[in-house]
Amino acid sequence: MSHHTFMARAIALAKQGLYTTDPNPRVGCVIVKDGQVVGEGFHRKAGEGHAEVNALAMAGDAAKGATAYVTLEPCSHFGRTPPCSDGLVKAGIRHVVCAMKDPNPQVSGQGFAKLMTAGIDVTLGVMEEQARALNPGFIKRMETGMPFVRLKMASSLDGRTAMKSGESQWITGSAARQDVQRLRARSSAIITGIESIKLDDSSLTVRADELGLDDTLASQIVAKQPLRVVLDSQGQISSDAKILHQPGSTLVAVRHGVQLHGNLETLALNHDDYGLDLVALLKELSMRQCNEVLVETGATLAGEFVRQGLVDEMVLYMAPCFMGSDARPLLNLPLSSMDDKQNLNILDSRMVGQDMRLTIGFAEKGN
Repeated sequence: MSHHTFMARAIALAKQGLYTTDPNPRVGCVIVKDGQVVGEGFHRKAGEGHAEVNALAMAGDAAKGATAYVTLEPCSHFGRTPPCSDGLVKAGIRHVVCAMKDPNPQVSGQGFAKLMTAGIDVTLGVMEEQARALNPGFIKRMETGMPFVRLKMASSLDGRTAMKSGESQWITGSAARQDVQRLRARSSAIITGIESIKLDDSSLTVRADELGLDDTLASQIVAKQPLRVVLDSQGQISSDAKILHQPGSTLVAVRHGVQLHGNLETLALNHDDYGLDLVALLKELSMRQCNEVLVETGATLAGEFVRQGLVDEMVLYMAPCFMGSDARPLLNLPLSSMDDKQNLNILDSRMVGQDMRLTIGFAEKGN
């Protein structure tokens, strides 16, 4: 079998940690000897064994002289667990095939150096693109100091997100709403605006019974709720708002000088004609080890994230209905000429129940 066969299995294993490894990366490992898999594992949860540790435990003595396929460079530093590179050396691994270098400056290249110093052959770059897709948030945070921003929106076929009155529940069907729960579950934080809270009184929680996943996994996911962030420059949030009375934490971002009622955690940000400083907010979330951030909000704040070029990916659920020209638009994004248009890349399109889900990347203006 080829390197790709075993690396594909390692990537599939890593995906099993999609909802639970945060803030660590999702990593899979397969150990192969004489063409046969003798051990495999993935990283389940921060603070627990890494993928290599779990795969080596399964392989036991069979790891000696074997090849390890790993989706990310084995760590070389002591964190909450010992270095995986040391474990591979001690187990007698002969060859490490790795998809990509670790973007973490504490690790980058050092794990490979330890392996090669110990006489282990290293092959790098097998299925790197697929491996990078496992951890868009971790990679971006390590490389840029900013989290990966995913904007989620739901609209009618004519691009409307709410009636003129603000009524919006429900545009899409239950299958799409379940899919959104999974987007929340993989996110470190969820950002919304005060207008959305005032209109919908959303909880913005991950709910086990709506995930459509195994009960054990679902219970693990909901035990660690994403950080909820409300942008509320004027301090209008009500003490009765549902979002303030849910499991997990809520952070309210306000403009400097605004005082909120009660014992709420607040973040003071600069404010200009366009609203609160979104770049400063994202940098703060990165400092809090947030990898992937989900923006669930109305047309004004969503439009501002897009206008400032802060969205890495947009997930749009489009329902097979019309809501009419008086209904609210998808984005408040004033553009005056064709030269100003924002071009997009359709990365994926599929049906989710009766709704279409488009995964969209952003191209440079004019392209």
